[in-house]
Amino acid sequence: MPGSASTTHRPEGLIERLRSAAADGGEAKLKVLRELKNQIIGNRTKKLSYIKLGAVPSVVSILSSASSSVDCLLIQCAATIGSFACGVDAGVKAVLDAGAFPHLINLLSHSNEKVVDAGARALKMIYQSKAAPKYDFFQHKNIEFLISLLDKNNENVTGLGASIITHSCETNNEQKILADAGVLKKLINLLQGTTSQRDASLESFATIIKQNPEVITKFVGPENSTTFGSLLELTKDRYPRTRLLACICLTLIKNATSSSSSSSSSSSYLQSVGIRTKLILVLLELVDDFGQVGDEALFTLSSFIEHEEDLQKLAFEANTVDKLCHQMQKESLQAKRLEGIFTTLGNLCSNLEPCRSIVLQSPKALIIITDALTHTTTDVRVAACICLKNVSRSVKYLSAGHFMTEAVIMPVIQLLYDASTSVQVAALCTVSNLVVDFRTHKSLFIQSGGVKQLVELSKSMDSTVRLNAVWALRNLMFLVDSRCKEEIFMDLKLFPLTRLISDSNACVQEQALGLVCNLVNGPVDSIMYLFTEGLLLNTVGRELRRASKPQVLVQAMYVMCNVASGKEFEKEAVMQQLVNEDDNNQSIIVTLLQSDVASLRTAVVWTVVNLSIPTGAGALTRVVKLRNAGVVSQLKNMVNDPCLDVKLRVRTALGQSMTFGDFST
Repeated sequence: MPGSASTTHRPEGLIERLRSAAADGGEAKLKVLRELKNQIIGNRTKKLSYIKLGAVPSVVSILSSASSSVDCLLIQCAATIGSFACGVDAGVKAVLDAGAFPHLINLLSHSNEKVVDAGARALKMIYQSKAAPKYDFFQHKNIEFLISLLDKNNENVTGLGASIITHSCETNNEQKILADAGVLKKLINLLQGTTSQRDASLESFATIIKQNPEVITKFVGPENSTTFGSLLELTKDRYPRTRLLACICLTLIKNATSSSSSSSSSSSYLQSVGIRTKLILVLLELVDDFGQVGDEALFTLSSFIEHEEDLQKLAFEANTVDKLCHQMQKESLQAKRLEGIFTTLGNLCSNLEPCRSIVLQSPKALIIITDALTHTTTDVRVAACICLKNVSRSVKYLSAGHFMTEAVIMPVIQLLYDASTSVQVAALCTVSNLVVDFRTHKSLFIQSGGVKQLVELSKSMDSTVRLNAVWALRNLMFLVDSRCKEEIFMDLKLFPLTRLISDSNACVQEQALGLVCNLVNGPVDSIMYLFTEGLLLNTVGRELRRASKPQVLVQAMYVMCNVASGKEFEKEAVMQQLVNEDDNNQSIIVTLLQSDVASLRTAVVWTVVNLSIPTGAGALTRVVKLRNAGVVSQLKNMVNDPCLDVKLRVRTALGQSMTFGDFST
């Protein structure tokens, strides 16, 4: 009857048949399982529909009750479960919630290789998801199970073992346990297998060696040179995915060994210009793939050249910048591709002016980068911001006001309001770069409301945001004219600034004191900001007496140095902060002159020079106080200071003090 036939083909009808199949013979179960599997393969919508109708528990129920001798039924159950799990996290959750995992594991020990293969395939589908169970490698039984998988001849089973490693291995200790158990060697052996085995093994290999120089040195070092050779050979493989994975492994080896004190033949081998150039060229070729391989190739290339100017030069010589500038102009680029392009360009422009020039001379590159600051994807906004920051390190273009335009400044300011902390931090770093050093172009940023948001972010509970906000304010204050300085100070206000100087984070303190130093630098009237209600100078003096971090003390001392360059009133105020008239306690200025930190000694001696200038009504009195506090005696002990800057300033200070007579006893 047409009505009945129609009902049985609807999802509800199929589910009803599935539930009743348990009471029927094997053929009925097989038929409904095949029909269900065919319905959901490659169809996400139908998968979700059947999951909601409760199909998965019914399939797992058939699997759990099936006789181990009914091989075809076991295979169909495993295949159907794998189909539900493939590419759909909701499917993985439904499969795990229904208790399928242990039943699938049991299939791996079945006598029929086809059943084993079906179970392994289903489990591999599960392990494509982050929701898959993690194995505890601190339990010996789990290591034994893993090794048993890697020892099989079945590529799906060995692939499952590799997938478990990639999914579950997260810490250095887990990496070491796996390597010491011989897992790494087994993965290396599998590099000689099928394409599927090679790729799975390379991914797992990368997981075990990532940021672990100890493991790399032991297993890819002098006694295992064939491993490095195998990886290098795989960069020539016919399959792009394999070439990419081999490059990823070699990049991880290079990064881990170059950032550690350990040495190995692999790290030495990667010093070869020929091999480095070859890897860059392989990755550039892979970038032409506009799928996942090309996206990952960009990030691998970026990681390979990061922090190493020599590698950045090799990439530049390989026309990487031109290639990426051309690629970014293509229409409808996916977010991942844009992020990769901006990240790689950002690294290339971090040190090399020729790279920045190519980007800035490209007709559309800067427009595309600034447009990406408003992209809907957070990671793209971050990457574009960092790219802009590094491109704007060009002194030539920055000093010419090339970036201080509304088209650049306004979207950067908007990012300071972004909901993402990572975007805010990237924007703050970019602002720090854009506003530094060139006084004639800062007014646009101030007039556009940028200062108010910097001040708000300087109050953030997140220390990274707070640090970078203060850093940006410090750079904005550098060499700014008096009118802009007044506007910034009015927005910043006194009490928030004193809190920043006393911040619990020493890095924030350093930047806050640098901000104050820039505030009082310049015309003599700038120093008066420190005497607003007397709070700022007292706060700086208090930090000099209680801070322990050299970078904080140096910045605080330079504040005193700048103030000491002022009029008599300012010089006397500095004397009160630095010179203790109590003979029983050593003055802080003498303690700081005895520091092991050359930059701190330099700042203190500069301050003494400013205080001892032999002009002004109070000059003699100050020099006498400095002598009585032991400053002059300490300076005499420093005439042969190992730091040339200190030595020169000491001679100047002593020469000025001698104007009033020799105080030697």
